[in-house]
Amino acid sequence: MELTNFIAYLSKLAELVLPSLWETLYMVFFSTLFATILGFPLGVILVITDKGHIWEKPALNRILGLIVNMARSLPFIILIIAIFPLSRFIVGTTIGPTAAIVPLSIAAAPFVARVIESSLKEVSWGVIEASISVGATIPQIIFRVMIPEALPSLVLGITLTIINILGYSAMAGAIGGGGLGDLAIRYGYQRFETDVLIAAIIVLIILVQLIQTTGNIISKKLDKR
Repeated sequence: MELTNFIAYLSKLAELVLPSLWETLYMVFFSTLFATILGFPLGVILVITDKGHIWEKPALNRILGLIVNMARSLPFIILIIAIFPLSRFIVGTTIGPTAAIVPLSIAAAPFVARVIESSLKEVSWGVIEASISVGATIPQIIFRVMIPEALPSLVLGITLTIINILGYSAMAGAIGGGGLGDLAIRYGYQRFETDVLIAAIIVLIILVQLIQTTGNIISKKLDKR
């Protein structure tokens, strides 16, 4: 009888956790995608416009750097509230996982830009200089030299971004964003159902471990050194 009750309890817990897990994965996947689309070009521009690089533009570099730093300094919980009108304009609502993707993407884009910048700056200048000497154009240097050379580091950077967005998605639950964060707040905090809170935390920990391990494996496979 006790075993039957335990199985029923686990089944009920799974019915709560699994839909929230799906919402979290949905938010994280699309937020990472859009944040990368926004942040990757920005990170590349920050590198190539730096002093002494292949497309030196100090003024542009300083302006972009300032914008990125300002965007990164804004707490996510404030950002998500500040861009409610934008979320409503794009997806028609400010509540739910789809609406949360908008602020998640915007919040993570500056982080992605700095991660990409850091990775590309690790590329040896000698390799870049060699490509310049054979007449490579700026796009060729970026896509055929810098990005391939920095790929292992870029994978680790994107892995860090995914984990960062996962943390943001949990905070989005505080204002109706859905996902595991919303589950933890509604049941663990508001209803004092500690077991649901603990289950949400365990699932988040497992997700982080899986993401980091996968990123490490892919990065090592891409590293030809």
